[in-house]
Amino acid sequence: MSTDTPSSNGSGDVPTVLVRDASGRQLLCFLEQLIPLDGHDYALLTPVDTPVCLVKIAADEDGEDEVIEELDGAGAILSVADVVLQEHDLTLVRSAVTLTVSGELEEPDPEELEEELDEEDDEDSDLYEMLIQFRHNEQEYGLFIPLDPFFVVARMANGEGVLVEGEEFERVQPRIEAELDERELGDD
Repeated sequence: MSTDTPSSNGSGDVPTVLVRDASGRQLLCFLEQLIPLDGHDYALLTPVDTPVCLVKIAADEDGEDEVIEELDGAGAILSVADVVLQEHDLTLVRSAVTLTVSGELEEPDPEELEEELDEEDDEDSDLYEMLIQFRHNEQEYGLFIPLDPFFVVARMANGEGVLVEGEEFERVQPRIEAELDERELGDD
């Protein structure tokens, strides 16, 4: 087991970890859990800033909205989103793992959120809240906040997190889940 330790975020409450992906992009996260596996410390993290996803909004009511996963060709669309967010004193950050928005966001009303969850018929579908909607080249887009917790898995190295992706993620993810389940049972 390594002696790497995450840094404190200044408030002293929850330590933070800087995560890097293979492209060198960074994401500052709160450390939720540290799990030792195979001589490495794996961290379960949540982003400090609010994660968002870019969605192409269907032109008609019968169509389905499309989450844009590949953002490499979406620079012009994200530039429009930047401008709209700046009007609300928010900043779009092209982080590792996900897009994030920094700034003061209104917290969803817990009662309204519970009502939305009660109305949700399909348990497998993700629940999102629209942050902004905007137009680019006659097409409607939106930035949506996932209401389910957004977790990141990283391997700790030299006080920083290295994003766990691909084969390594496939290998450690079930073991991390099993360890978390075991810890949860131990708390009961």
